[in-house]
Amino acid sequence: MIKRLALACAAGGAGLLLTACGSDFGSPSSAAAPDVDGKLLVATTVSPITSIVSSIGGNKVQVEGIVPEGTNSHTFEPAPQVAALLSKADIVFINGLKLEDPTADLARSNMKAGAELIEIGSRTLPESAYIYDFSFPKSEGKPNPHLWTDPLYAAKYASVIRDEFIRRDPKNADYYSENFIRFDKKVSELSKALLKDQATVPAGNLKLLTYHDAYAYFAKDFGWTVIGAVQPKNFSDPTPSEVAALIDQVKAQKVPTIFGSEVFPSKVLEEIGRATGAKYEASLRDDDLPGAPGEADHSWLGLMKYDYITMIHGLGGTTKNLDAVSTATGMVDSAKYPQ
Repeated sequence: MIKRLALACAAGGAGLLLTACGSDFGSPSSAAAPDVDGKLLVATTVSPITSIVSSIGGNKVQVEGIVPEGTNSHTFEPAPQVAALLSKADIVFINGLKLEDPTADLARSNMKAGAELIEIGSRTLPESAYIYDFSFPKSEGKPNPHLWTDPLYAAKYASVIRDEFIRRDPKNADYYSENFIRFDKKVSELSKALLKDQATVPAGNLKLLTYHDAYAYFAKDFGWTVIGAVQPKNFSDPTPSEVAALIDQVKAQKVPTIFGSEVFPSKVLEEIGRATGAKYEASLRDDDLPGAPGEADHSWLGLMKYDYITMIHGLGGTTKNLDAVSTATGMVDSAKYPQ
């Protein structure tokens, strides 16, 4: 069950806001028992992670997201009342890779004894594989954190989440394992459909110029090229000289479509589109889930299906295989796993 943080904050008492934890916080050997209702209380950050955690935890955990959808996760600063949730959570799942440092710091200051902060991306990706690029220069020390846009890493995220749930709630191990199997099959189905459909894109067109550089790991694993990102490291607009360089690059490489963000409209990308004749597609999503809460498309799977279809259409391909991927994963039969 997913709850938005606004509900959790309303329920939290003021006395919990600055509660500090004991010195044994985060110790793998000090796993706390589930809440009195039998469910682990799990806090998460960005929506794709919240979705994957919910897919694995199902109705055996209570999931509460911290970062509101449509928020710039790189600059998000948690409000003080978020400490109320963090002081009660059994597990806090964050992406890591320096994406949510303020939230991680708040968690470390407030989590109860036996609770754990799990940096999923940091557990999944060795430092030797970090990617530094346009928006994430190595000189700043923050690698590109957007692993979840790559299906291969999404499956690894799910395996980390499964293993943590099983460790903390072993009586429901089969339930978490079955949910993981279902999720993993969907990831595989999506990946295969993507590979088939991207093959319909004209040769040389698998090139991405985006508002935000969220596809570096995806591009590396699936054979795409990221030629640039409009949003620099400080999340301001690029300089006129940087815009001119991007215009020259788009013209030289004959990029048919440049991709903006639905959440962050970009006049710069519109300008580049006008100057080059490239189509400006403004609806790409980094972590803002499509559809409404409760709908099948309002999920990690729905997010990535939408983005891949949008990118392939924009670059001249067709998506009959991706179109056929259902975002309804189905629920594990709860009767098999009573509370």
